[in-house]
Order: sequence, then C-alpha cells, then structure tokens
Amino acid sequence: MKTTNGHSVMEMFEKGKVLKICAPMVRYSKLAFRSLVRKYSCDICFTPMIVAADFMRSIKARDSEFTTNDSDRPLIVQFAANEAQILADAACVVAPFSDGVDLNCGCPQRWAMSEGYGACLINKPDLVKDMVRHVKNQVDNPNYTASIKIRIHKDLRQTVDLCQKAESASVSWITVHGRTAEERHQPVHYDAIKTIKDSLSIPVIANGDIKYLRDVESTHQFTGVDGVMAARGLLANPAMFAGYEDTPLECIWDWVDLSIEQGTPFTCFHHHLIYMLERVSSQPERKVFNSLSSTSAVIDYLQNTYGSAHDQGSSPQRFYQEMGLQWTAVALFLYVEMGILVLLCIPFISAKRWQSIFQLRIWSSLARFWNKVFLTMIIILIVLFLDAIREVRKYSATDLRTESKLQPNMFDHMHMKLFRAQRNLYISGFAVFLWLVMKRVVTLINQLASVSGTTAALQLQLENANRAAKKYIEDNELLKQTLMEGKGDKATVEGMELLRKEVERLKEEVKTSGEALSSSQSEGDVMKKQMDGLAREYDRLLKEHQELQNLQDSGNKKED
Repeated sequence: MKTTNGHSVMEMFEKGKVLKICAPMVRYSKLAFRSLVRKYSCDICFTPMIVAADFMRSIKARDSEFTTNDSDRPLIVQFAANEAQILADAACVVAPFSDGVDLNCGCPQRWAMSEGYGACLINKPDLVKDMVRHVKNQVDNPNYTASIKIRIHKDLRQTVDLCQKAESASVSWITVHGRTAEERHQPVHYDAIKTIKDSLSIPVIANGDIKYLRDVESTHQFTGVDGVMAARGLLANPAMFAGYEDTPLECIWDWVDLSIEQGTPFTCFHHHLIYMLERVSSQPERKVFNSLSSTSAVIDYLQNTYGSAHDQGSSPQRFYQEMGLQWTAVALFLYVEMGILVLLCIPFISAKRWQSIFQLRIWSSLARFWNKVFLTMIIILIVLFLDAIREVRKYSATDLRTESKLQPNMFDHMHMKLFRAQRNLYISGFAVFLWLVMKRVVTLINQLASVSGTTAALQLQLENANRAAKKYIEDNELLKQTLMEGKGDKATVEGMELLRKEVERLKEEVKTSGEALSSSQSEGDVMKKQMDGLAREYDRLLKEHQELQNLQDSGNKKED
C-alpha cells in the first residue's frame, strides 16, 4: 500500500493552533488505537517504538511492527536506534507509507539504555545530530519530517545544548517529556519545557501528565509550545482531545468495532478496555472484567453493564424513551387492562348486559382456555416483575456520586439505566395488579348478574303465589257462601266439584312454586314457609268443608 505525501506535517504547525498528538506507546499505539483517537480530534499519531536494527534485519519484524492504511495519516514512525545509517535505512523503508520518523531519545527502560537506545542518547548530542542529518539527506522527500523525543537533564543547560545541535541538523521538531530519565511519576517540569521552547526557533511539543483537554490549553498557555502529546491520558480516555472528561460509551463501542474489523489480538483489545473502564468500574467489577478471556465475553459484559451497541451516542431523552420489545408489550398490555376496567365500570351498562355479552359464542369458545391464559400471564408478569426488581437493585446498589473522578456521561448513563429499571418495575407491578383486579371484576359481574336474575325470578314467582293464594281465599269464601246458601244434594255436589278443581289447581301452583324456589336456598326457605302455610290453609279448608258437609248431612237427616 503506497501513499504519496502531497503536504508536509510542518504546514500543520504553521496554522497557529495547538496540535494534539498521540504519543508512541509500546504495544498500544497501533493501527486500531490510532484509528480510534483520530475519530476524536487527534491531529497526529505516532507508532509504537520500533527497534530500527531488528526492523531492517527481519521481514517478519517489519510486517508485525508496522501496519497502516490509507486513513492512518498524518503518521510518524518512531524508531529506537544507535547508528545513523540504520536509522536512515529504516526511514527510507517506511517513508512511502508515513509522514515522518522520530528518534526515541527519552525511553528510560533499562533494556533500552543498556543497548544504547532511548534516554541514554540525550548524553550523546553529536550522535543525535548525525542521525537526524542522515535521515534528512537520504529520504527522497522534502516534506518528510525527522524529529526527536527527549527527556530533560538535571542540568537544563545540557538539554538546551542538545536541542540546539539537533536544530542545526535541520530537525523538524522536538518533543520534550518534562522529566529526567530517573523520574517516573514526579511532577512534570513545565518551566524546563518553557525554557527549551524559548531557546529554539523550531516547533516544540510538550509531553507529560496530559489527562484532560483543559491540560492541553493550560500547558500551551504556560509554555508557549506548538503541540501537546498525551500517552496515559489517551489510554484512559481516547476521546480526551474531543473534550470528553472520560471515555464515552460511543468511544468504547467504536473501539470494539475497530478491533474486530482490524483483527486486533484479544490481549491488546482487552487491555485497552481495562484502561478505558478503570475510572468508572468498582473493584469487584474490574476483577470480573479483567478475568474475561474472549472477545465475545467482553462484548456480552459491555452490553449487559453499559448498554448495547445500539445505545451509542444516544441522548438522555432518547435513552429514557427507548424500551425493549418485551417491556413495550407489557406496557401495551397494561393500557389494554386499564381500558377494559374502565369499560367494565361504566355505570349505565348493567351486569346482566355484560353477562349476555360474555355468553356470546366467541367468548364461549375461548372460555375453555381462559384459566390457562390467566395463569400463563400471571407467571410471565411475575417473572418480569422480579427481573425489574433485580435491575433496580443492581443499578441502585452503588452510589456513583461518591466517586471523586466520576465520568459524567457514565453517571448519566447509569442513572438512565436505573430510571428504566424503575419504570419497568412499575409497569410490570401494575400489570400484575390490574390483571388480578380484572379477573375479580369479571367474576363479580357474572355473580351479580346471576343473583339479579335469580332474585327477579323469585320475586315473580312470589307475586304469582300471592295472587294464587288471594284468589284461593276468594274462591273459598265463595264456596262457603254457596254451601251455606245451597239447597239439597245438587248444591253440595257443585260445591265439591268446584272445591276439587280448585284443589287441583292449587296443587299445580304449589308444585310449580316448589320447583322454582329450589334454585335458591335462602329464597327457597321463604317459599317453603309459604307452601307450608298454603298446605295448612288447605287442610283447614278441607276440615271446614268436612264440617260443612257433616252439617249438611245432619240437616238432611233431621228433615227426613
């Protein structure tokens, strides 16, 4: 893959802005990571440090140590070298695919210094000058840059002398890490960087303790440098140069996508995520995440803990509104329940009318499945309710406000997760409650309709019985009057016939009433009492009739 350089990186310095640069990081600043930081306002990227002698000696080393693509520009390749010609040869090899080379004069590791690489070169200004000159003379591209990255001496005059000698060899720019070779985590000497900048006419880049975008501006204001380089700050937050205080969720999923696309080894992929999530993860969470051993396990963890890839870049409003398919179904079910309950409670629709609706053929065909459907829905809703409780406990277990360096967007993200879990809890809880209420209301409506129908039937039968009893009394009075006023056997026969018919009719009435009243125990008791009364009345009438008959017989005997 050969690319051409139409413009020099040096033109970027002439624009007057502070360049934001990704530092060379062994094992970390490879193609996938460089592609990631470029998406978040990084101007220039460095490759990891490559040992020039090994690079020239082995094709395998060249293929594994240096990878790039068309979009990986501007790109500076950093070499560790202790011989001018080897550095120049390596620069010629990578020149078609990059915009410049950088000589590492700042690596403080013992192995590097023992081999004559890294920070030991700051004590060999003439060798550094010679290596820069060889690169500038042998690379056939006038726009190709040759720069150096150094640490400072305890005696700052030595550092200034080294930089001025490199400037005389036409070095393109100098990156200054504001610590000595012996210092690791001590404060950066920004005053020393300012002194070096003031002593040179070429661009100077500051490096050391750049963790936030505000550090870029403050370093520029204090030292007057032309660019700022970050290493550990970008590892913890690749979106730092875009103004994010900590790694946004979108950036995390961008890294996942780029790593999968470019075939990043799992160890590198995993380590980068460990750095990105360090500030927002608790110790137990880090322990779990660090133990993951596959890309699929990492992706599952990220989806379950921070949200799926579809949540990338979502605004809080969109995040609040989003709802899973199952919860959308539960919410719809809840609205249907509320609508049905409102209909069932409409006052001008009677229970009998609802019962007639429930007795339609379509409901009759579904009735045999009703109990199974009811139990199934109860089980589903209870499972979702318990899941919502688990989610609420999960996201409310940790007080994110106690974290002094909390990631603001992750704070919002976790609270949005908590809001969704609480919303799901309310939806599922009310759905279970209203499902039980609706079942009970339908049962009560059916019972009320049945009781109303039975009561109406009993009232009608009672009214019929009362009318029959009243008529019977009237007929009995008429019979008594006939018997008292009647003459001879003819009157007696007519009275007996009339009485027989009346008795038969009364028996039919009593039989009908008994069959009807047997449907309700409470009302049946009332009807039973009425039947007993009628029977007693009948016996009394028969007795009176017998007495009247006896009187009639004795009257006939006297006449005889």
